[in-house]
Amino acid sequence: MFERFTKDARAVVTGAVEHAERGGARAVDAEHLLLALLDREGSRASFALAVLGGGQWLESARTALGEARRRGGLSQAEAEALAGLGIDVGEIVARVEEVHGVGAMSGDRKGGRGWSGHRPFSRGAKDVLVRALRVASARRDRRIGDEHLLLALTGRPGVPAEVLADRGVTYESVTRVLYGGGEAKAG
Repeated sequence: MFERFTKDARAVVTGAVEHAERGGARAVDAEHLLLALLDREGSRASFALAVLGGGQWLESARTALGEARRRGGLSQAEAEALAGLGIDVGEIVARVEEVHGVGAMSGDRKGGRGWSGHRPFSRGAKDVLVRALRVASARRDRRIGDEHLLLALTGRPGVPAEVLADRGVTYESVTRVLYGGGEAKAG
């Protein structure tokens, strides 16, 4: 599948691995793919993000991804649902971090030797890559570009889609910017 990736899409995958390494994560997650997409300039996905106001909210999106990671990967919607049941996720995170250090629930390894070696892609990250292939195939595109990765991230539930949707970046809005109209979601 990777032979079908454009230079920009390959750069996103490489950037995601680098984000995972810098954070000490054991695996590359969908959130790392989004962080790498937010880093890009001069590509189709970066164009779509810029049109959708990306220059104004890029840093807040990075912050929101970091906060979700500190919550153990729970989306804001999941944290609010738990709050409705009387469970204060913020309080739980604070108590865990008080005992084990900041970021203890993130699954990242800070300090010490850290994590060395190959970082596999999590199920969520693999799902994004497969969805990107489906999006490209549905559009009859021969290559998988970073725009297909962006569409895949917006088209699946989870933290990246929530962070993007909170900033007006949805499957439909990205499709409108890139292709001038709406279409059904692929896969």
